[in-house]
Amino acid sequence: IGRDLLKISSTGEEVSDLQFRIVRVLEMFETLVNKYNLSLEELKMERDNLRSELDRIMKDGQSTQIGGPNQLVVDLTDPNRPRFTMQELKEVLQERNQLKAQLMVAQEELQLYKSGILPQAEPALVEVDQDPPKATENSPASINEKTTIGKLFSFRRK
Repeated sequence: IGRDLLKISSTGEEVSDLQFRIVRVLEMFETLVNKYNLSLEELKMERDNLRSELDRIMKDGQSTQIGGPNQLVVDLTDPNRPRFTMQELKEVLQERNQLKAQLMVAQEELQLYKSGILPQAEPALVEVDQDPPKATENSPASINEKTTIGKLFSFRRK
């Protein structure tokens, strides 16, 4: 150790150079610590501001809640959202069931005709109108003739 001290003391210029470098490094270190502390303070303030804003929004959201306990909130961008009311779905299902029943009756009658149990009625002269009805879509008759399914899917025709 003594030899090292003699070396250092003999070269005063090197010692002063090293001291200058140490001072420069310490100043840079102090600057970095100050920058870190400033960044840390800014982040803490931002965090506190965001927390207070979140609390305010939560309080406002609870006080101005539109829907009651029996209300449904629907995301309009969700592709699986409900598109019809329960009443509309009930009407569609009732109509579907009626049409199924009519189809089954017609199929049974067709089977009876095919098997020969029911005699085929003599062809009656039926007047068939070759021209389609000239009713406008806005007439009350055509509006009443639309089925519930047709009403629900009318947006596809437009």
